Amino acid sequence: MADRWRPPARARVLRIRDRLREVYGIPRMAPHGRPLDELILTVLSQSTNDRNRDVAFLRLRERFARVGGPPSPIDYAAVLAAPVAEVEKAIRPGGISKVKSARIQAILAAIADSAGEEERSAGDARSGCAVGSEHNAERGSEHSGSKRDAGRARDTDDPLSLEWMRDAPVEQSRAYLCALPGVGRKTAACVLLFSYGLPDIPVDTHVSRVGTRLGLFRHGAPFEELHEEMLALTPAGHELEFHVNLLRHGRRTCHARTPACGECALARMCPSRQL
Repeated sequence: MADRWRPPARARVLRIRDRLREVYGIPRMAPHGRPLDELILTVLSQSTNDRNRDVAFLRLRERFARVGGPPSPIDYAAVLAAPVAEVEKAIRPGGISKVKSARIQAILAAIADSAGEEERSAGDARSGCAVGSEHNAERGSEHSGSKRDAGRARDTDDPLSLEWMRDAPVEQSRAYLCALPGVGRKTAACVLLFSYGLPDIPVDTHVSRVGTRLGLFRHGAPFEELHEEMLALTPAGHELEFHVNLLRHGRRTCHARTPACGECALARMCPSRQL
C-alpha cells in the first residue's frame, strides 16, 4: 500500500476540507502576537494534557509576572536568570518539570545568545574592521545574516524578542526556531501559525494519524516529510482551519486504537475505514 501511495489530488483535498467544515465549522482564531508565549506553551504541552499545560503556564506567569505589560505578562529575562529549581517548581503541574524547566532556560539562553551575536556582528560592521574593503563589508553582512538575517528589522532592545518574525520570510523564521534546543517542526509551525497567522501548519499525532488513514500522507513517513506534504497539500490561507479540524476529528472520531468508523463523516472518502 505504501509503495502505491501518491500525493492526493487537489480536488480530493478540497472535498475532505469541505466535509470537515460541515462537521466542525470554520475555526476562528486571531493571531495573538506572542511568539515566545507560544514557544513556551508548546514545551509545556509535551507529554501532558491541555489542562495541565495551561495550569503550568499560569503558574509560570504568576511567579514571573512582568511589571508594565507588553509584549508578554511573563518576564522571560527573569525566567532565564532564575535558579532552574525555581522554574521547575512553577511548572510542576505540567509534568516532567525537571526536563521542561531546563529546556525552557536553554531555549531562552539560545535566543539571548543569538541576539548578542547579532549585535556584535552589527558592531563589527560599523567599526574599522570593515573599512579596508568592500569584500570585508560583504563578509560581515553575510555573517550577520547567517544566524538571524531578520535582525535587520529589529525594533526593540529586548534580546528575547521574536517580534522580527512577524515580517520575516517563513522559511527563515522556521530555520531559526528549529535551531533552538529541543525545537522541531511542529513547535516551529505552532509559533508561526498561532502567533502571526503565517503559512505553516503543525502536524501532531492526531493530524498525522488522520491524514495517513485518509491517504494524505505516505504510510510510515517521518514527521519532517509529513510537514512538507501538509504544507504542499493545504490550500493557501486555510492552514489554521485544516490543522484544527483534522485535530478535532482525530480526538473525537478517528481514535488511535478504536476509530469510530461507523460514525465517521469521512468514512466514504477513507481507504482505511473498518467496515
